[in-house]
Amino acid sequence: MIKHIAISDFLLLKNQVALADVRTPAEFEQGHIPGAFNLPLFSNEERVKVGTTYKQVGREEAILLGFDLTGSKWSGFIQQALEVAPDKKIGVHCWRGGMRSGAMAWALNMYGFEVYLIEGGYKNYRRWVLQQFEADYQLWVLGGMTGSGKTKLLHQFMAMGEQVIDLEDLAQHQGSSYGTMNKMVQPTQEQFENNLANQLSKLNRHRKIWVEDESLTIGKRSIPNPFWHQMRDAVLIDLKVNAAQRVKSLVQEYGELDKDFLVACTERIRKRLGPEQTKHAIAAIRENRMEDFIRLVLVYYDKAYRTGLSRRNAAQLFSVEITSDDIINNANQILTFTSTIPVTEQA
Repeated sequence: MIKHIAISDFLLLKNQVALADVRTPAEFEQGHIPGAFNLPLFSNEERVKVGTTYKQVGREEAILLGFDLTGSKWSGFIQQALEVAPDKKIGVHCWRGGMRSGAMAWALNMYGFEVYLIEGGYKNYRRWVLQQFEADYQLWVLGGMTGSGKTKLLHQFMAMGEQVIDLEDLAQHQGSSYGTMNKMVQPTQEQFENNLANQLSKLNRHRKIWVEDESLTIGKRSIPNPFWHQMRDAVLIDLKVNAAQRVKSLVQEYGELDKDFLVACTERIRKRLGPEQTKHAIAAIRENRMEDFIRLVLVYYDKAYRTGLSRRNAAQLFSVEITSDDIINNANQILTFTSTIPVTEQA
């Protein structure tokens, strides 16, 4: 049986159903629905051939070429689908819900699958993604100068039952020039948006949602504008952590990274750090004086943070002084404080 279903309804199915994306590997890599698996009807090269034939010769010739190219693949498609969906329940989509997904749905249905055919395909899914960023959320922003332990506190909030969106984890970048930590690979912008929308859709919009204070860009990825503007208008809890504690934390985090990586990242902020500061910071890296290196670059990052803070609505800014190394105690301190701040419900 083939059931036509809107993507919003498919995502709400109580019993999770495997989802086959039958677009090419290149299309899938550019961006896909989180949790989907790639079951490409055509290879990247085959897709080009079919598209060229469609434009230069005609629709019927392109369909015939498509059957020629896939003729020996159908048993393989079914076997792959069975591996992922042994219960024979599966969703299928292509770019616009057209011939590719229709052909795959027909074959799987013939074999005995219960097929959910996504109406409008991935194109409709992308519309759904953008709608998630337009919705209103009860955002609360956790701020503080570099090294204040914001990310660790967010993770502790999550462990304590709070709703949290970890934007840096989604972007696979820690936000500074050193943000890849010499190991993280950022997703495409499209996939970053898909993953963010997926997480937002699972949260209660009328409960507090914590995010970390970020600029518009995290590495090479941009926070969707409607969501970022909500972050800018949200209550911000500014963590006050003394410099010595921040330096100690950052040395532990960055001190073991490859020195050539740290030097290259420092060179990228030369214009903002200044030639003298940059020279001294690089010398400190080479000489393994990590505390000196951290203190030097914090001059720039602290200034940038203060500038960003000055552009916010003062009525939405609240400070919490953190003096302990006990993360559970600190998390409780922040949550207790924020419980005293009145919240205006979003529609």
